[in-house]
Amino acid sequence: MFLLAFQEVRLVPDGTLIIHIALILIMIWVLNRTLFRPVNRIIEARERNKGGHSSEAQEILKNVGEKQSRIEAAMLEARSEGYELIERERAQAVAVRQQKIGAVKEEVAELTARENAELARQTEQTRATLAAEAERMAERISSSILKRA
Repeated sequence: MFLLAFQEVRLVPDGTLIIHIALILIMIWVLNRTLFRPVNRIIEARERNKGGHSSEAQEILKNVGEKQSRIEAAMLEARSEGYELIERERAQAVAVRQQKIGAVKEEVAELTARENAELARQTEQTRATLAAEAERMAERISSSILKRA
């Protein structure tokens, strides 16, 4: 049934077709004047500005890259100086430590020598005391043996 409806409709070109074409052309002309040309001008201006900003943006990126490389170089230099300072301080601390260890070793050696000398003196004194005591005991024993005999 739907197909039958299309078969019965027949389009015959008449004078209204020319009027429709004229209206379409007038509408295109009006739209060009009022809408398309201003929009196209705005789009072209944006494209021109975009091209200008692109070189400006590249200049900014170039400046940023240079500044970043300078900052990185400065940070590397500061880090190197910091490591050198740490190494100097560590070497100085090691030298002070070695000096203190040497002083303590000398003090311990001196103290050990003094104590060994004191121990040797006491040993000699004890030997002398023991020898004198042994001598006295020997005299007592011999006098006691001689008295009984």
